[in-house]
Amino acid sequence: MPPNTTASTGQQPGKSGRRKGRKARLFVLVLVLALIGGVAYGSYWSISTVRASFPQTKGSLTLKGLSGPVEVKRDNYGIPQIYASSDADLFMAQGYVQAQDRFYEMDVRRHMASGRLSEMFGKSQVDNDEFLRTLGWDRVAKQEYDAKLSAATKKYLQAYAKGVNSYLQGKDGEDISLEYAALGFTNDYKPQAWTPVDSISWLKAMAWDLRGNMQDEIDRALLTSRLGPKEIADLYPEYPYSRNKAIVQEGRYNELSEAFEQGGTNGTSGTNGTGGTATGAGGTASGGSGSGTASGASGTASGTSGAASGAAGLDSQLGGLTRVLDDLPPAVGVNGDGIGSNSWVVGGKYTITGKPLLANDPHLSPSLPSVWYQMGLHCRSVSSTCQYDVSGYTFAGMPGVIIGHNQNISWGMTNSGVDVTDLYLEKITGDGYLYDGKVKPFETREETIKVAGGEPKKIVVRETNNGPLLSDRDEELVKVGKKATVDTAAPDRGDGYGIALRWTALQPGTTMDAVFAMDKAKNWTDFRKAAAQFEVPSQNLIYADTENNIGYTLPGRIPTREESDDGSVPAPGWDPKYRWTGYIPQDALPYEYNPDRGYIVTANQAVIDPDEYPYTLTADWGYGARSQRITDLIQSKIKDGGKISTDDMRQMQLDNSSEIARLLVPTLLKIDPGNKDVREAQKLLEGWDYTQDADSAAAAYFNAVWRNVLKLAFGNKLPKELRPKGQCLWVEPVNTTGPADEAEKVRECGQRDPDKAQPDGGDRWFEVVRKLMNQPKSDWWKTPKVSNSRPGAVNRDQLFKRAMIDARWELTAKLGKDIDSWSWGRLHRLFLKNQTLGTSGPGFIQYALNRGPWELGGGEATVNATGWNAAGGYGVVWVPSMRMVVNLGDLDKSKWINLTGASGHAYSAHYVDQTDKWADGELLPWSFSDQAVEKSTTDKLVLKP
Repeated sequence: MPPNTTASTGQQPGKSGRRKGRKARLFVLVLVLALIGGVAYGSYWSISTVRASFPQTKGSLTLKGLSGPVEVKRDNYGIPQIYASSDADLFMAQGYVQAQDRFYEMDVRRHMASGRLSEMFGKSQVDNDEFLRTLGWDRVAKQEYDAKLSAATKKYLQAYAKGVNSYLQGKDGEDISLEYAALGFTNDYKPQAWTPVDSISWLKAMAWDLRGNMQDEIDRALLTSRLGPKEIADLYPEYPYSRNKAIVQEGRYNELSEAFEQGGTNGTSGTNGTGGTATGAGGTASGGSGSGTASGASGTASGTSGAASGAAGLDSQLGGLTRVLDDLPPAVGVNGDGIGSNSWVVGGKYTITGKPLLANDPHLSPSLPSVWYQMGLHCRSVSSTCQYDVSGYTFAGMPGVIIGHNQNISWGMTNSGVDVTDLYLEKITGDGYLYDGKVKPFETREETIKVAGGEPKKIVVRETNNGPLLSDRDEELVKVGKKATVDTAAPDRGDGYGIALRWTALQPGTTMDAVFAMDKAKNWTDFRKAAAQFEVPSQNLIYADTENNIGYTLPGRIPTREESDDGSVPAPGWDPKYRWTGYIPQDALPYEYNPDRGYIVTANQAVIDPDEYPYTLTADWGYGARSQRITDLIQSKIKDGGKISTDDMRQMQLDNSSEIARLLVPTLLKIDPGNKDVREAQKLLEGWDYTQDADSAAAAYFNAVWRNVLKLAFGNKLPKELRPKGQCLWVEPVNTTGPADEAEKVRECGQRDPDKAQPDGGDRWFEVVRKLMNQPKSDWWKTPKVSNSRPGAVNRDQLFKRAMIDARWELTAKLGKDIDSWSWGRLHRLFLKNQTLGTSGPGFIQYALNRGPWELGGGEATVNATGWNAAGGYGVVWVPSMRMVVNLGDLDKSKWINLTGASGHAYSAHYVDQTDKWADGELLPWSFSDQAVEKSTTDKLVLKP
């Protein structure tokens, strides 16, 4: 892959460039801080002030509460490996070290999870806090800590909190992080002590960004204002099971034992449904959330589960909900939209080492610092009092390792996308709501939101038996209930219907127990037992061990519904038949262990063919473009007796091939564009191998054509609630199918954040266009004339011609007329931004905290998933947030990389020291054994009791 540039930040590849850029940026920051601080506060800021928060990494420190000495060994990338003699000491040291590098990030995370961002950032965050308080993540986390988690897990959480607080002791904000110094200009916020609940609540934020299909549920309802049921079904085609294989291909559900079993191909004698009244994971059902790319919900996309069908009012209220969701800061994803991941494992019979190789690269929002923190947690001698020898990727603010390996096993994760959320219309009557013909009282609580620099605000949260009323948090949401079209059996609307959310994460669970259990699992049995506790968010978990076994399991608290309710659209909350009926039993969830094919691929595709499984997992899978490409790459390597190496796995992670280009380019090349400049651009596609490298002019032009095909065929026909902000069109009034040439029209402007608008160009749209390619006269291919040089279209090829013309002039404006200067990387750039002050702080603070751009290859729904949203532009909106390849034959030959660096301190040498290598597709050595870690150690800190 060609080198990537970072010219705007002084972050050019090479040591001297990074140092020069860092020093120049630091000088500017100190100068500005000196002027502001000196004039306004009578203080002087120096470089030593900015560096005061850098961690001590050598020598020794005393930590009260340790039972024995702890060693912290860091390599030349600042990645720590901790050695202790007891579990409590190990996790206390983890808390201390993570706070050294990332406390500001941790502090922001806990304020977000608890709905207390206004305490740090003032009145601008009050609306977000209101919504987050309504969800009540921290309340659920407290319930988990008090009533659900094991005594051992609580002990570890307490030890971790003790370590964080040991770091905080005696420190002012500016001693902890530069961001606190900047906040000091506007308020008197002081960091508070860390608690065990702070760690647990982050799991809820993570689950929110990895929730199932809630956005698809909203979008299908919004589409009804301009599209009919058939047209909506066109935009949500069935998953292509025959072409893009599901994850689980072997094993079957046994109706007699009511369990999923290994052996033979999939198959049940029953019919596909929603699983009746299974109770599974305990308790009565309540909760929900979603993510991943939309997929396969054809058929019922025309209303609210038969009770509220396609109404302008519903569109308005759900559009308001979308705007609230868009405004929430992301935890790990793009507000739950577009999130994917790759993970696959190859058994030893197909590897050079004779032992499994396991790869993982979760696709999340780019952030600075990265959401991941690399770390090793090692007991000097594994025993009953010190049980862990594990290394991998952690979340700063949470003890344990989330993804990685121990001395016996390795595991990876991708988001399953199963449907664990439902939206419900609620008939509100006085102080209650209607259910089963009777008025039930709300459960209510009062929340006080403290505001930095302002007066506190009190809100009342109301909950129905389905969950919290989200419509209480935004006036736009009220419009849905006032105008929603419902069937004749629905209750009188009065002042309107409310909207409640049911989500599995709003029930106390045991995911924190699962983290510690996986970290010390010794074999497949231990791993599956641990995974069963990983209730929320539901993840695809892949597995490999040093004994040459590979596996996959789907854990999670997954609700069951009546057969008439597939969870794809909002449901009537007053009707008991739309209540969840239970949960899928853990024993009935699909898994694979040592499949005959010798490998397992998970990349957000369907888990299992629904014709061969009795429970409905979701109507909205990713469509399998990435998973099938990975499968094809594996098969091409192992055919004729070939073997796969660690570096082969790395190169697969970097595959830039475009499936949609492979489908469309042959047709595009047959079209006469009728213009020499457009023909010049068209020639770029001749002989192109469909690879989206950063220096590819062909990739730049094709992706511009693809973006314009989507806009002309679909985007301009969608309701304003789904279109990007800033895009204004003259359209027929609501209840038409979209813009037309001749009609009395109204001007409508898009309302969605460009990074989250539709059509986003993901593999759902690949499948939409694939099906329409055989319908060249479909109405979708019609688009109006703009000018003589930009003609209208009444069929597929005419629309393609128009898209080629529009793409040529778009790239001429963006990249210049000379196509020899075009490249995909110039369009497809990554900017890394601090997620608070780096997005909304003063300009000089943003300059100090942010980095980039990097010009990247890859693209949407490719294995190297540097995602972009075709409705909004070409910029990178999600990325492989880390990459790892674990070698179970020799763990010291495993490889890993992070998006940024270990440090959250803007001028640390480890702030973005991995990013250039990440962008170039490189992986770093991953030391695990005592000898390898010692050899790679550059700094050693001893923590003494």
